[in-house]
Amino acid sequence: MPQNPAAHRIPVTTGELAVTTATLDDWHHVVQWAADEEWNPGLDDAARFHPTDPAGFFVGRRGDTTLSSLSIVNYSAEYAFLGYYLVHPDHRGRGLGLATWRAAFPHAGARTVGLDAVPAQQATYRRAGFTPVYDTLRYGGRPTRAGTPAPPEIVAVTGAHLGALTGYDRRCFPADRSAFVRGWLTAPGHTARAYVHDGEIAGYGVIRPARTGHRIGPLFADTPQAAEALFDALTATVDPAADVFFDVPEPRHAAHALATAHGLSPQSHTVRMYTGQVPPSDRNRTFAVTSLELG
Repeated sequence: MPQNPAAHRIPVTTGELAVTTATLDDWHHVVQWAADEEWNPGLDDAARFHPTDPAGFFVGRRGDTTLSSLSIVNYSAEYAFLGYYLVHPDHRGRGLGLATWRAAFPHAGARTVGLDAVPAQQATYRRAGFTPVYDTLRYGGRPTRAGTPAPPEIVAVTGAHLGALTGYDRRCFPADRSAFVRGWLTAPGHTARAYVHDGEIAGYGVIRPARTGHRIGPLFADTPQAAEALFDALTATVDPAADVFFDVPEPRHAAHALATAHGLSPQSHTVRMYTGQVPPSDRNRTFAVTSLELG
């Protein structure tokens, strides 16, 4: 785990901004900002995300007031992911975001860095060295139910599955994030299902409560049939009146077909961008990403 860097003090046009690593309590304020921006974070996301790399979460303060934030989580020696690049609405247009960026970004070192950009900010990230690779569509709505029992391949995730599931996740994600996945699968309020075929993991998914409705992420599977069975099993565990959202990377036609077949519609889109060569992963298994904030 990276060492906690010293606080940085960056002069900006409105005075002195102190950029420091953030505690979990600090980060709850940032998650509220994300909710205010209608990112619809999961209710327990901060507690799950922060331990991944506690030295990679930054806030900018003036005095005791938090004004800005940025996370840049180092997953491995090759890969990091940037998110939560925010400035409080009352303090935008004063250089605080750029000052926070300049203080926090060196945490990634020479790693390839990924992020999900809103389209309006794509040009800004290009100037910072990021290249767009694909769009991600957020689907949402009240899903239609399968009306049939889950196939025998669908199982509730238990401790006995965790080792195999972290190995499967590594095939779908650009870095080993075993500790995060174990916590994500077993967190209070999270419901996880696996698809087990001939004794081998062939997919898994998680659904969690969000500020509005529920979010599915990740949803990884070997085949569209396994993905649909997992989707049906996950949505069957929540109130039929609840909205469900999940983020689909393009051009995953099977994932888009899954969403539309269950009555979900596109809500928004972001652009996945990287600074360099992305460590390999099997995107063909990705039907929904875990989170736009943490990859």
